[in-house]
Amino acid sequence: MAEDMYPPPGGELGHYRRELAPETLKAFHAFSQQVFSAGELDVKTKQLIAVAVAHVTQCPYCIRGHVDGALKAGATDKQIMEAIWVASEMRAGGAYAHSSLALDEIRRQQAKAGG
Repeated sequence: MAEDMYPPPGGELGHYRRELAPETLKAFHAFSQQVFSAGELDVKTKQLIAVAVAHVTQCPYCIRGHVDGALKAGATDKQIMEAIWVASEMRAGGAYAHSSLALDEIRRQQAKAGG
């Protein structure tokens, strides 16, 4: 990550975050721990989902953290890349699906101009 764009997580800024809202941070960490614990889905599957979502949300901290988590949970490099491809398709699919809004607006404007 470019240091000038994305400061390293933790450190001084992490302390400042904790100082500003300690109880909220504590609740967030507890929530995160619960979410990524094994349940109906195993930890590896949850981490692979998180890798995909992190790519869609484009969070560099999340990408690094959840790739690390997925590897630690036993995911392979191929599984991680496959999750990223799923995210890519969903992101592109969203643009494709929402093109109907643009096409509809074009038709509306053409109807106004012609009518």
